[in-house]
Amino acid sequence: QVQLVESGGGLVQAGGSLRLSCAASGRTFSGYVMGWFRQAPGKEREFVASISRSGGTTYYADSVKGRFTISRDNAKNTVYLQLNSLKPEDTAVYYCAATRGPPINVVVTAYDYWGQGTQVTVSS
Repeated sequence: QVQLVESGGGLVQAGGSLRLSCAASGRTFSGYVMGWFRQAPGKEREFVASISRSGGTTYYADSVKGRFTISRDNAKNTVYLQLNSLKPEDTAVYYCAATRGPPINVVVTAYDYWGQGTQVTVSS
């Protein structure tokens, strides 16, 4: 089992940057594909980015491609999401998640473990 704890959210102006972290418990972190999702008020949770077990493969939603970067440090049991050129429409609660499934995995229900989320608010 994996427990996930996100941090790094906050309030930032449009065009600014944030770095989200997700710390995982357990010894088998490297055995999981990791993903980031977000959920804005009144909207469904949506895929943002995922990264393979080794970190060699990444995949992004079109809405964040070129602005966000997912990475992981298996020695630290941590996955990161660098958010650059933020827009007001990026405002949401951001969640990290873990799955033993394939690395390209955009489906919410494919992920087995979830963090509690961290709020990102982008002001215009």
